[in-house]
Amino acid sequence: MPAIYPSTALKNEQRAIKAIADKEVVYITENGRGKYLFMSQEVHDREIAEAVEEALYEARMAEALRASRADYEAGRYYTSREDLKAAVEIKRAADA
Repeated sequence: MPAIYPSTALKNEQRAIKAIADKEVVYITENGRGKYLFMSQEVHDREIAEAVEEALYEARMAEALRASRADYEAGRYYTSREDLKAAVEIKRAADA
């Protein structure tokens, strides 16, 4: 659960807000409307890196699903565990 504080906390609890912002994103609301974000540069960089990694993961998964559907439609699938293991071994040997 993210830390959410009213805008008056910036005046009354500066030290606490800064301490939390050193570790995570702090949300500041004004009269229950709108949000402002406070965080350290390290937290900002971490949040960006996590968002990029998540987007890349989703793109890789979408591509894997498209490829698996194309393989299935083209008849490239295995009906037994042994056939799959043999295909993996052949692929590994070719990549080596």
